[in-house]
Amino acid sequence: MNRRNFMKVFLAGVGGLGVLDILSVREAYAFLPANLPPYLRAIVYTKDNEGIWKGKAGSHVPIIEVQGDKVTVFTYHVMTDAHFIVRHTLVDERGNFLGGKVFTPNDREARSTYSLPQGFKGKLYATSFCNLHDLWVAEFEVK
Repeated sequence: MNRRNFMKVFLAGVGGLGVLDILSVREAYAFLPANLPPYLRAIVYTKDNEGIWKGKAGSHVPIIEVQGDKVTVFTYHVMTDAHFIVRHTLVDERGNFLGGKVFTPNDREARSTYSLPQGFKGKLYATSFCNLHDLWVAEFEVK
């Protein structure tokens, strides 16, 4: 998706937010970091809230593996010119950016690995952005 088309889709999505019931959006996404802007909360999908993409969670929700201070994020998704995962992002429960990786259709798979801050414990959120099916998030905790 080129930049101009992305902006059109993004602005159309933001413009449509006026129609949403803000309270139901707030409840559905209460688990997301508190400082995430409301317009982003309305376009985020999860395993339990597939929204307009019902049936797509299995190939879009990021899968997380934690080994020591390393977090691997994987999205089981095709990687073709027409349909691919564009980006992974990892944030903490306050919305602080911990890492991200951009993919192209030429990548074999959507897999990224991040190093956690020393001694990190707490909730993390991994995102997977599909060029056709929007932004998906998975919550997990490092103990």
